[in-house]
Amino acid sequence: MASAILKRTSPFCLLKSMADSLGIIGGSWRSYAKVAVGTDIVSAAPGVSLQKSRTWDEGVSSKFSTTPLKDIFKGKKVVIFGLPGAYTGVCSQQHVPSYKNIIDKFKAKGIDSVICVAVNDPYTMNAWAEKLQAKDAIEFYGDFDGSLHKSLELNKDLSVALLGHRSERWSAYVEDGMVKVLNVEEAPSDFKVSGGEVILGQI
Repeated sequence: MASAILKRTSPFCLLKSMADSLGIIGGSWRSYAKVAVGTDIVSAAPGVSLQKSRTWDEGVSSKFSTTPLKDIFKGKKVVIFGLPGAYTGVCSQQHVPSYKNIIDKFKAKGIDSVICVAVNDPYTMNAWAEKLQAKDAIEFYGDFDGSLHKSLELNKDLSVALLGHRSERWSAYVEDGMVKVLNVEEAPSDFKVSGGEVILGQI
């Protein structure tokens, strides 16, 4: 019941309703991603780096360093999930907890890291991760300019919700840089296929 209320009141649902009323449905509503099962995620996003969550002072001391995708994915088994934004409803109340609460099950399957990424700066991601008490379980990265999501065609314009250009809600299992599993929600307000339990069962 609570999730149904969240979906009705979410601004993302308003976005979908507006699209439906304008006849924007099917492929025009959901942008079909360039990334797919079998894609080398590093090659699909050449030159892209992410920004590991940190405080401002840590950013200064690191000279605002970034992390190349090859350092995140190559030679590793990684579960990564992307979401529209830090501090937003479904992301905070359902998406992140769905991974945090079963982190031991991912480790038992040999997963090296579980990563959360959003089109936010790394300082916002750090504060949000601390608020959710999830930093010990999940690695948080910012995609501050949306480069990763644009490269993978997982970007989404959420200006109607005053969020600007963000991302789809998605998850993937990546082994040595190769996408083995990919789940993309039909709408950013949905939480049907990108949660932790779903992808755990697909690994």
